[in-house]
Amino acid sequence: MAEHDIIETTPEPRTRDSLMHDLQRLGVEPGETLLVHCAMSKLGWVSGGAETIVRALLGAITVTGTLVMPSQSSQLSDPAHWQAPAVPQNWIEIIRATLPAFDPLTTPTRDMGTVAELFRTWPAAQRSLHPTCSFAALGPQAEAITARQPLSEPFGADGPLGHLYRSAARILLLGADFGACTAFHMAERMAWPALARISEGSPLIVDGQRRWVGFDIATGDADRFPEIGEELVRQGLVQTGLVGSATCHLMSLPAAVDAAAKIMAGQQPPS
Repeated sequence: MAEHDIIETTPEPRTRDSLMHDLQRLGVEPGETLLVHCAMSKLGWVSGGAETIVRALLGAITVTGTLVMPSQSSQLSDPAHWQAPAVPQNWIEIIRATLPAFDPLTTPTRDMGTVAELFRTWPAAQRSLHPTCSFAALGPQAEAITARQPLSEPFGADGPLGHLYRSAARILLLGADFGACTAFHMAERMAWPALARISEGSPLIVDGQRRWVGFDIATGDADRFPEIGEELVRQGLVQTGLVGSATCHLMSLPAAVDAAAKIMAGQQPPS
């Protein structure tokens, strides 16, 4: 949506204080660990844009809480699998040879939105080291959340989502829909431990040198996530309310993952 259209549909500017008030009314609490997916345009026109949104989130959880966002960088995946868009076959080896190596400080996010891209650069924010599926975190739990993330199991129990699961974190879909809910990938691993795997690869720094590193990764099916999210709403596992102009969803991460895994276990796994 163009900025002019957002202004036209916003009754008054959204501010740090108004967003904090809405977050608190929704149920966001001081001291909690919160995994956030944000669709900024859905909030209405925000005075200060992405910076104001990050400051409102940090204000709502206070310095005793930990804010987490996905900082995925799919541009560093194997170009042989790219579909949106695909590249010519004769480009693949050139791309593999020339993509910059993953650097948690400089590698930008892709398709994560303006808020997540700003947050990964926020002073003192930490970032996990997976080249395509990293998470950024800020707060007392940030180091523990980002400490480990296996190349072949970025959404498994030994990575950031596993820590968030064990620490009873919550998920906030801030204008984003359930299709963006990364934690549902953890539910896929729980429901279908024998998921088919595909060969992947990324450019990494190994022993001080840039290298193309191959690894395998489980397939998934995020197209199911919206329907699963709506079922969680029907089950009463989700608090829903407005933040600014956006319909937002707040839920326990372990409860949502467990319920989603139970639903998935009754479905045909992706091939």
